[in-house]
Amino acid sequence: MEQAVNREGGVSMRTGTLVTERAKSQPPCPIGLGGTCCRACFMGPCRVVEGREERAVGVCGASGASIAAKNFARMVAAGTAAHSDHGREVALLFLATARGEAPGYTLKDRTKLRNLARTLGIAVDGREDEEVALAVGEKLLADFGQQEGEISFIRRAPARRQELWGRLGIVPRGIDREVVEMLHRTSVGVDQDPENILLQAARTALADGWGGSMIATELQDILFGTPEPLRAKVDLGVLREDQVNIIVHGHEPVLPELLVKVAEEREMLALAREKGATGINLAGICCTANEVLMRHGIPIAGTFLQQELALMTGAVEAMVVDVQCVMPSLPTVARCFHTHIFTTSDKAKIPGAEHLPYDHHTALEIAREIVRRAIENFPRRGAVNIPQGSVDLVAGFSHETVNYMLGGRYRFGYRPLNDAIIDGRIRGVVGVVGCNNPRVDAGQVHTALVRELILRNVLVLSTGCGAITAAKAELLVPEAAEQAGGGLREVCEAVGIPPVLHMGSCVDNSRLLIAATAIVHEGGLGEDISQVPAAGCAPEWMSEKAVAIGHYFVASGVPVVFGVNFPTAGSPETTKFLFDDIERLTGGRWLFEREPQAMAEVLIRSLDQKRKALGLAPAYK
Repeated sequence: MEQAVNREGGVSMRTGTLVTERAKSQPPCPIGLGGTCCRACFMGPCRVVEGREERAVGVCGASGASIAAKNFARMVAAGTAAHSDHGREVALLFLATARGEAPGYTLKDRTKLRNLARTLGIAVDGREDEEVALAVGEKLLADFGQQEGEISFIRRAPARRQELWGRLGIVPRGIDREVVEMLHRTSVGVDQDPENILLQAARTALADGWGGSMIATELQDILFGTPEPLRAKVDLGVLREDQVNIIVHGHEPVLPELLVKVAEEREMLALAREKGATGINLAGICCTANEVLMRHGIPIAGTFLQQELALMTGAVEAMVVDVQCVMPSLPTVARCFHTHIFTTSDKAKIPGAEHLPYDHHTALEIAREIVRRAIENFPRRGAVNIPQGSVDLVAGFSHETVNYMLGGRYRFGYRPLNDAIIDGRIRGVVGVVGCNNPRVDAGQVHTALVRELILRNVLVLSTGCGAITAAKAELLVPEAAEQAGGGLREVCEAVGIPPVLHMGSCVDNSRLLIAATAIVHEGGLGEDISQVPAAGCAPEWMSEKAVAIGHYFVASGVPVVFGVNFPTAGSPETTKFLFDDIERLTGGRWLFEREPQAMAEVLIRSLDQKRKALGLAPAYK
């Protein structure tokens, strides 16, 4: 598509304004790519190159290893802040709902509420659900600001893992405290020891995985419902030529939950018909999409890299964005069409977009205003070019669902999964997660890796844009078991599940931590997460959040493989610590491969080593 013209024909947009073209025209800085460019003060920026005497240290004397460690740690801090701020927003909404101050919201999963309260040591007998919810919300909200002790969900980890974290001194005291301390330590003239920096980065990352992200996931389940398997559609073909199309995009599902409800109201549907549409079609991009998909079956229009392309169909009346992974180019693209771009978070305004700020006290009114404005925009459409076709998927595999599906009512638990791993039908479990990146063969790296893993009897758990990518490749349906190895295929066919399980959004990687812990508690596969034949991979990562996720898995004892490039590659010393030395401390480590086949080999080798250490039989061929 050479250009797009708005319906008046007055504004054109060349494809050079799209993310793929911008990536081609702007090669990355080779020094920054390796993590040894320092901007911590204004004596620089300093571009350090290890091995070159005249540029071996920065102006202050900081080594390349120190600079790379600090840059890596700051990525962890930023990623943790992003996920945890999401968790804070959900906790505030949770408390407002419990107090009856958030019209349109209810506590949907009251069984999970009471189970979570018991996990947190909160009494439930003889108390109303709202009273229990207040106690849960207040306790978890306190995890953000507390200065001493440890965050609440750390106690969910296996006992041996908790002991190890205690010996290393990396148990998070408070979510915000760890982020602040990480930023302080990495400012000019403070911590210069790479190992010390990277261990604090582990503590910060744990405040994400076992803190902010887990809080977001658990409270969203209680507020909006714990996901259960459902069928839906994916790809740009889910947009409807005859309906008002509203796309939700970002990561916080608090407002989209109400948009789903409002789009079904009689008054809105009548207004849509009055304007010439047959109905209202909600679709999603990125992780907000994954959240409303899992709970409502709302179709997914695409991944992070398809957000601009969705607008170029000319069929989108409104795109509603909240936070994270939202391209600031959207208003520029939208000007060529009739599309409204609405920002809804005061943390994320975009020049050229219209701001309709979310507030949980008035969220229902805001949702109605957005849907009404989208409907009234329908008659302004110009030419429409929606790609034909969409793909089926099955999503909604929460920890609770997996617990039930594997064994049913009479064998509730992870015993069937553990047995399948022990006898070799399933080689192990790999989480293939993360973003798409325009600097690689986007989407193809994900799907080639996943296909190779399931062929070799690896059960794949997927989240974020990685899950959407797998769905587009038709890997999130039970029929995909035909592409799996014999052992995994037997399990999938017996249970009726796909070989790739959609577990949710970015913050829902915390579900994988709970699943790994459940495997340990079930028995037969070691006493710690580090012993379980499990690994993680972000083949096309691009966000600081991915670094935080990867580091909390490494700190939890899980090996993690990254693709694209590794952010400390410019420092052999720092990279050696992350790739080798850290394993002796946490049981997990980082690895890096560019090609999907090489990634698969590294992951398979890691699973087989863990199987051998446990004395398990070789996996099915």
